[in-house]
Amino acid sequence: MLNLTTTPATSQAVTWRTVIPVTHPQAQIAPASGLSDFDKNARSVAAETETVALDDGRMVAHHAVVFDALTPDTVYAYRVGAIGAWSEWNQFTTASSKPAPFAFVTLGDPQEEVRSKCSRVFRAAFQHAPDADFWHFVGDLVDNGDRDTEWAELFDAFGWIPRTTPMIFLPGNHAYPNRRRVKPDAFRIFDLWRPHFTLPENGPAGLEETVYFLDYQGVRMVMLNGNEKLAEQALWLDRILSRNPQPWTIAAIHQPVYNTGKWRNRSTLQDLFVPLFDKYSVDLVLQGHDHTYGRTYKLKNGTRVGPDESGTVYVISVSGPKSYPVGPQHAALMEKSGTGRQLFQVIRVSRRRLAYEAFDAAGKPYDAFVLEK
Repeated sequence: MLNLTTTPATSQAVTWRTVIPVTHPQAQIAPASGLSDFDKNARSVAAETETVALDDGRMVAHHAVVFDALTPDTVYAYRVGAIGAWSEWNQFTTASSKPAPFAFVTLGDPQEEVRSKCSRVFRAAFQHAPDADFWHFVGDLVDNGDRDTEWAELFDAFGWIPRTTPMIFLPGNHAYPNRRRVKPDAFRIFDLWRPHFTLPENGPAGLEETVYFLDYQGVRMVMLNGNEKLAEQALWLDRILSRNPQPWTIAAIHQPVYNTGKWRNRSTLQDLFVPLFDKYSVDLVLQGHDHTYGRTYKLKNGTRVGPDESGTVYVISVSGPKSYPVGPQHAALMEKSGTGRQLFQVIRVSRRRLAYEAFDAAGKPYDAFVLEK
């Protein structure tokens, strides 16, 4: 599993798992070429390993490496394992060190029937945008974040895609226990979240690898955690957006700011984050959780603004088969809404243009819009 780092032009994270401990786990990396001996000068990097207890009582080993000192905009080949027990060689491309056009895929909650029904969405997304520089998920990757068998379904559904396409994630509510069924001091993210991924740790204390930001070729990508410590995140968000040199800003949070799901309306997020999104002209907010589709008009202070005015577009989407009815609570703010479809989105960004397209699992266009600077 490749994950982006805070310096995607010069580093790359990779995580893997073994069912038994390994002596001297490591990864090897070399600049890729068409020559068969591309690996003759491969560099080895020792892995950090942690032992993880699964819900069935088994113990497994998770290994992680961050390749550093890489050259921007360069294809690298890598493999993971140990002497005598290697994976195949895979390839990835580092980001450019300066603003440059790129594309990424973003997906809402897979959550249920992941192997059975989400595999086709992932494959359709890869076929439609094979040039995507990374994939992004807005949470609820599985239904029960403490069950290893459900994570196995997700990784099986991905196939080899995360070995070549880096991914970034944020946690949904299903990465946590049900708040109503545990004591407050037991409400924390399930133990499998952090071992599975190697995500940035530049968020507020205690929220490492669940709240973070990174800059990618002219875009500041900000991941928020809608499950805990919201006030602390608002203070952090104010700070990191006040020092943002990127022309574009995209934020993401699992729970929607303006809900489309029937019976839902979480005004806390509006109170905390909308003033900051407005203050710093956040361009786009990506969300999940409601198991519907919803795209707002460009908004400021919860009110529709003109197409040439500064404002934020809020999008809710879902990649899995679970659907809810669309509620009327924010219908006046929505330019497009619907339910019952499995969707993926492709976002293409250049210095002055952000083009967004949503497609269903059959590859048919569902929604589109363009933002211009």
